[in-house]
Amino acid sequence: MNKVKIKEIFRSIQGEGPYVGYEQLFIRFCNCNLKCNYCDTEFSSSSDFSEYDPCELAQIVNEYKYIHSVSLTGGEPLLSVDFLKDFLPRVNKKIYLETNATLADKFLEVKPFIDIVSADIKLESATGIKNSYKFHDKFFESCKGVETFAKIVFNSNITDMEIKSCCELGLKYDIELILQPEMIEEKMSVNSEFTSQILEKFLEQYEKVRLIPQVHKFLDVR
Repeated sequence: MNKVKIKEIFRSIQGEGPYVGYEQLFIRFCNCNLKCNYCDTEFSSSSDFSEYDPCELAQIVNEYKYIHSVSLTGGEPLLSVDFLKDFLPRVNKKIYLETNATLADKFLEVKPFIDIVSADIKLESATGIKNSYKFHDKFFESCKGVETFAKIVFNSNITDMEIKSCCELGLKYDIELILQPEMIEEKMSVNSEFTSQILEKFLEQYEKVRLIPQVHKFLDVR
């Protein structure tokens, strides 16, 4: 049976986006197809991990009670799409997918099993990744019919052109944009005045925008 490498499984509160404060079961998958400058997550399969087949992992997940949903995070969970196709139908919990929004074709293979999509928009100024918008455009097209929002990590290097491109994606697909200041350990890399200015620039072009820092880092929880 198909197996997957899992970095960790833990219960905690969601610290990002519109579901901040909800208790979730987090399943962190190994490996990612991107390498963002700000990434502070050790998800490589070259270090400690556990292997599960779909039945084993589903049994573990289904035993948890009083959680809002199961967060598939990473790394990039959609790299394990063959595993997910066997695993997700066995799960009796709401599924919350955290993704870098670059693998639209793989998402379509598991779309019927996903309840909420938390998708990143990768700014070159923050991530170092170029030409991400064409992948995001295709991805958000594939998300139609599923509750979807986009997280945008930014720092002091964000440009007006990046803001314009993000707002165009938001408007095109009618999705909420969550601005998330880049964090350095438990502190924001930009001050409150700057974050307010960036929020206003977004709101001038698109109304469905919110500013939500990474709350779990302020609370010092996982």
